[in-house]
Amino acid sequence: MLLGDGEGFVKCACGNRHWGRYGAAGLLLSDPERGVLLQRRAWWTHHGRTWALPGGAVRPEESPAQAATREAEEEAAVAAEAVWVLAASTEDHGTWSYTTVLATARGPVRPRAISRESAELRWVPAGQVERLPLHRDFAAAWPRLRAQLERELVLVVDAANVIGSRPDGWWRDRAAAAVRLRDRLGGLARVRGIDLGLPAEGEWSWWPRVILVVEGRARDTPPDGLVEVVAAERDGDQAVVDTARGALADRPRDHVVVVTADRELRARAQGEGAAVLGPRSLLDLLELD
Repeated sequence: MLLGDGEGFVKCACGNRHWGRYGAAGLLLSDPERGVLLQRRAWWTHHGRTWALPGGAVRPEESPAQAATREAEEEAAVAAEAVWVLAASTEDHGTWSYTTVLATARGPVRPRAISRESAELRWVPAGQVERLPLHRDFAAAWPRLRAQLERELVLVVDAANVIGSRPDGWWRDRAAAAVRLRDRLGGLARVRGIDLGLPAEGEWSWWPRVILVVEGRARDTPPDGLVEVVAAERDGDQAVVDTARGALADRPRDHVVVVTADRELRARAQGEGAAVLGPRSLLDLLELD
């Protein structure tokens, strides 16, 4: 790779030198059975012989998530299609930033060192990571990264309430309005945690799993592969509560956020342990007026 592709050291405003003219990114890949995938850096690299993540410089016109998955494939033979990106934590120094991309394995992953930069790759149980000689910056970030490990963001959207918050003639064709909302939700990616009020230390973003709860004339709204659809049999509010409860029962550590303006429904959702978000905030994320 040429230095023009983003490689090279940056003299950071923090006083240290960092790798990556456009920042850098690493992939924190976890597997429930094996732990997290760590890389022991070759002796000749910056901070050599320490353990950290597969990763490297971000190229121009490349997102940190794309950089992290590309570097993991180049250094550890981890195919991009074999990982499911859940979240990202960014440490921004102003003149330079590093993004840790958290992901889980969704297919066969058999990592092996295929780059000169990797001396060894190893699956390490989360509770044993701190026993290794870690890269200085990874060691500092590990406690906050571990707190969010394998956690997913689940958005449970009260379709009737969100659609009804916009005076755009939705009542003329509620089914079509639900499909339009579903389609826009399908394009929702990398939502900032601060925009959702999620309690997490540092600057976090999430790739959400979206569940759209529909009722009445919109009950026949089909899923599209990106958005799950739950059709309420009778009571739409009860379906929203049941969906949030079920998500937390299956994965209690996940961030479940219910999107609705209904005060009673918001209280019920919070009673189940979910966070709540108003339709206006969601529509702003979708860039809808």
